[in-house]
Amino acid sequence: MQNTKDRRLIIVSNRLPVIVKKSLENKYELGHASGGLVTAMIPVLKRNGGVWIGWAGNFAEENIELDELLKNKEKNLNYRYKSVDISLNDYDLYYKGFSNEVLWPLFHNVSVYCNFVTEYYEAFKKVNLKFAKIVMGELIKNDFIWIHDYHLINTGKELRQMGVKNQIAFFLHIPFPPSETFNCIPWRLEIIEAMLSYDLIGFQTKIDKKNFLEVVAFLLDDAVIDQKEEGIAKIITQKGEHKVGVFPISIDYDEFYTQAKSAEVSIMMKEIKKGYPGQKIMLGIDRLDYSKGIPQRLKAYKRLLEKYPRLQKKIKLIQVMVPSREDIIKYANLKSEIEQIVGEINGKFSQPGWIPIQYCYHPLSRIELLAYYRASNMALVTPLKDGMNLVAKEYCAANIDKDGVLILSEFAGASQQFKNDALLVNPFDKEAVVDTMKEALSMKKKEKKKRMQNLQNCVKKFDIYWWVDTFLKAVKM
Repeated sequence: MQNTKDRRLIIVSNRLPVIVKKSLENKYELGHASGGLVTAMIPVLKRNGGVWIGWAGNFAEENIELDELLKNKEKNLNYRYKSVDISLNDYDLYYKGFSNEVLWPLFHNVSVYCNFVTEYYEAFKKVNLKFAKIVMGELIKNDFIWIHDYHLINTGKELRQMGVKNQIAFFLHIPFPPSETFNCIPWRLEIIEAMLSYDLIGFQTKIDKKNFLEVVAFLLDDAVIDQKEEGIAKIITQKGEHKVGVFPISIDYDEFYTQAKSAEVSIMMKEIKKGYPGQKIMLGIDRLDYSKGIPQRLKAYKRLLEKYPRLQKKIKLIQVMVPSREDIIKYANLKSEIEQIVGEINGKFSQPGWIPIQYCYHPLSRIELLAYYRASNMALVTPLKDGMNLVAKEYCAANIDKDGVLILSEFAGASQQFKNDALLVNPFDKEAVVDTMKEALSMKKKEKKKRMQNLQNCVKKFDIYWWVDTFLKAVKM
């Protein structure tokens, strides 16, 4: 089999890694998006050449020459960007509808939130077909196609139906649910058959892999599963052989650690601490989503203040919430619920010179984010369910003084790697979360340092580049 390093790479994701923005002169220009996937993929594209395919937004009404902007962005690069043209109506049905009202809650074990609308599924298939057609238009012999995440599960199936013989791999960035949850979806067989269009299917954790294999065994009588406790499993069907592996995604450790040490971050960190003299800072940073367990965390913090009144005026919870999907009613309702709880806690416990929660509803710049990581005595990463949760890894990488404590949900994918050195909690068990917060607040410096050093070593060893290399090696096994 040809080495993946000798082949072009076709990356396919819901969004392109570029952002269209308007300059001060009212001209449209492209900027780079941030995130772990962008960090990981760009070096591989630079090395191998290829194409990144995704949606860049619908700008028909603004009359933007998107192709021209992309061409200008590609100058002096040995890879290109290719935009998929999707109408806003189709995008709403495919993205807000099927992706985020069906697959997202289903895969996060909240099937009661699913809205199983046939129109959503039809739009999902239609948009995935559009992605596949764009891939076909760019494809040359021996290209390796790597498709990312739940939005594009069907794209590989469409490519196979078009006769594509190239190797195609898929990585699921979110969890995969147990059989009894997954089987709620009316299109369960179609989804599994689509996932078995790929030569390699990657998951974040062993639990996700186990759940997937159990669903395959339940739904497909003819599937033969060669399962290994460690390493790659194989599924053999009439369509061929499919490899299934675990590849926990990560961050660029060196980038976070180096930038956290910068003078700019250090100055802002000192300013943050100066604002809360004599107080230990507990930090929560989450995207607005019901999977993040924010109401449960706030209620545990309230119980902490009730149970240990002497901690009042000595601690501060900074809860940063990044806006997301506010036009979906469940998210709008969640935002209202969170703000109501914050208001109740601040109303009940505030004293002159001290408010128990600082609530921020806006995204942070990278400098602000690192400054808050460094200023905090502990991070509360307590999702009800999460594929990996890179906030946990970012917090560790930025903790250059090694004096922070990570409180981590056992239902976050990161808990599989961090179970020995983070303080693991069940976010549904309020009293246990309270006890763990108390333990973190009273932990000795020596133990903090030892735990954080181990966490940092883990993130550094298994960083984003390890993730890419491990996945690509599995492709050519």
